[in-house]
Amino acid sequence: FSENSGGRDSLFNVRGFEANQYKNGFLEDFFSKRTETEIANVESIEILKGPASVLFGQSQPSGTVNIVTKKPLKQPYFVASFTAGSYELIRPSFDISSPLNKDGSLAYRLNFAFESADSFRDAVQTERVFVAPVIRWEISDRTTVTLEGEYLSDKRPIDRGIVAIGDEPADVPASRFLGDATKKGEFDEYRGYLSLNHEFSDRFTLNSSFRITSSREEGQSLEADTLLEDNRTLLLGGFAGGQYYETYTWQNDLISKFNTGAINHTLLFGFELSRKTGIYYDNFFETAENSLDIFNPVYEFTSNLEPDIAFDDGTTKANGFGIYLQDQIAFTDNLKMVLGGRFDTYESKDRNPNDPESDADTEADAFSPRIGIVYQPIQPISLYANYSESFFPQTGRLTGGDAVKPEIGEQYEVGVKADVLDNRISSTLAFYDITKSNVLTDDPNNPDPDFSIQVGEQKSRGAELDVTGNILYGWDIIASYAYTDAKITQDNSFPVDNRLNNVPFNTVSLWTNYEFQQSALKGLEIGAGLFFVDEREGDLDNSFSVPSYTRVDAVISYTTDNLRLAVNLKNLFDIEYFDGSQSTTSITLGEPFNVQGTLSVNW
Repeated sequence: FSENSGGRDSLFNVRGFEANQYKNGFLEDFFSKRTETEIANVESIEILKGPASVLFGQSQPSGTVNIVTKKPLKQPYFVASFTAGSYELIRPSFDISSPLNKDGSLAYRLNFAFESADSFRDAVQTERVFVAPVIRWEISDRTTVTLEGEYLSDKRPIDRGIVAIGDEPADVPASRFLGDATKKGEFDEYRGYLSLNHEFSDRFTLNSSFRITSSREEGQSLEADTLLEDNRTLLLGGFAGGQYYETYTWQNDLISKFNTGAINHTLLFGFELSRKTGIYYDNFFETAENSLDIFNPVYEFTSNLEPDIAFDDGTTKANGFGIYLQDQIAFTDNLKMVLGGRFDTYESKDRNPNDPESDADTEADAFSPRIGIVYQPIQPISLYANYSESFFPQTGRLTGGDAVKPEIGEQYEVGVKADVLDNRISSTLAFYDITKSNVLTDDPNNPDPDFSIQVGEQKSRGAELDVTGNILYGWDIIASYAYTDAKITQDNSFPVDNRLNNVPFNTVSLWTNYEFQQSALKGLEIGAGLFFVDEREGDLDNSFSVPSYTRVDAVISYTTDNLRLAVNLKNLFDIEYFDGSQSTTSITLGEPFNVQGTLSVNW
């Protein structure tokens, strides 16, 4: 986790760069996702480290976070939960699934959640409602159709955190909100999925999925803009307006399994079509009209713009097409290889009738290869190496009028995986080198800040160690260590060798839990986790740093046949820490000690 986009979303940092987020294999970007992800219908979260453009298309070179949602069950299932906790948290939810006919070939699932909460941040309140129905029809033993929907309504202020003074965060209470918390954003998100899975034979399968999304954001914000030289007077700026987006994406995968002599192949061929449209309108608050004394704030403000004022408006459109091929080759039981490649085209148009100089067109195409090999000298040990590339479209205006090229990522990785103690413990040690090029940077020969050139380059090198497994029956452990050296290697805006912000040199995590096996305590489970994050730079200028921290969380739960009671203790020792930073006026604070209790009943 690196930063929370003003309290609206969780952004994840993997191997030095922000990781792209997907849901059911579809990209979740600002067109489809405007606020915090709801977890009520989440079945699992998959994390793929390194470039993944061959399978996922446009993505950063660091990694991919893919959320997989819950699907209908063939047996009746019902769980009702109620969570209450610190800061007036109230969250009822339920998860229902049942067959609709005798053989279970037609089934549904429905997830619902409502949440209302205050915050450790002064006057910050949030509220959300979520509904997610799913219907699955097994037309035959080889054909399944799934129809899935989501609706999310969310209300919250934009909270950028606190500001920096000199080379460190300001010494103000963690609860202090530096803006107007009464000005909120209202977010509505709709998603619909239609998926077809058909097995032509035991060796030939088709997966075809279509997703449509519609998102709306309206509201106001009054937040930190500039800290004056007295290091206490904070000028505030903000906006009132709205944004509306729609996306249409169609993905198709054909999977074929065949042999060429003694060599086994799993061949994947696919293509993806996408179209995105948006309209936005806004009006900005004048910075000089409002200010706060960060050490003695008085929350009286003059600007009160409403979203229905005749704002400047703009439109954005983007179209994409990708075609890919990948072959998983098993030469022998202990020697395997992956070869793949993807070609993508992307075009976008941004138009603002009231400011034509800000119009921007992007046309880009890229080929992203992937190659990897795994060798097992003995059954428990796997040695591997891979090379892969990624591409990520970007918009801007280049000096000379040329089209903006996509960012290109390249990764080299080697590692070893081991399964020991009768496969109870699995571990992975990896070493990687990632380079991201074509980064937009200022043109030193053009004083207009709207024009850029693409000579920027950033690099991340590091090592990772992950260990998971079962130490003893009932005793599980998850541990990891990462060393990351991420820095600027070429740029006209920032000094070379500056570290990338929000990237610590060292991170350590350890989570362990034990479920009692004795009859008297059976069903009782306790767990605890330790998380260490090293010091990080707060911005690309490296003008200030965010201190390191060590946080401890814990949980205790008791489960019977149809009842579960759990108590989560977060930040057990109530340390002050920072999740991340985007700039000198946007430093995100971590939560103080808080408690959440959940009672779940199932039948």
